[in-house]
Amino acid sequence: MSATGLDVFDKTLQTSNIWLGEIMDEIGPDRELAWHALGAVLHSVRDWIPAELAVHLGAQLPLLVRGLYYDRWRLIQKPERGRSQDEFINHVSEGLTNQRPVNRVKAIHAVFNVLSRHVSAGQLDKVRQSLPEDVRALWPTVQLERMTDQPALE
Repeated sequence: MSATGLDVFDKTLQTSNIWLGEIMDEIGPDRELAWHALGAVLHSVRDWIPAELAVHLGAQLPLLVRGLYYDRWRLIQKPERGRSQDEFINHVSEGLTNQRPVNRVKAIHAVFNVLSRHVSAGQLDKVRQSLPEDVRALWPTVQLERMTDQPALE
């Protein structure tokens, strides 16, 4: 029997917890911080890529994470571009206010690693290519050579 009574809810909770666990493996055992780091990085990526691409990325996220991703999104036609890596890191930092201190770059790497493992390689390549070059440099290269090209479905 399912925990919530709906398989779709059980699956998204399971998948979301896997993602959070993978983030916690890299930034420490604080589930709330992992959730906030996931949201802060996803919001930053979402705000720095074209809207159409942001929607395509959102479609590949687990249902619960998708809600986090779209939270407080104001659709704009032009993404925040032409900015530096430092500005991207600061954008992520804004989403981590009122959280325990965490290495922001390590948190970004952790979320990028999770995306690299669970979102299709083709979609991630489009996302990465739409980011400024110095922001792309934050994406750990080890995870770009994944064993699978299949997205995590709910």
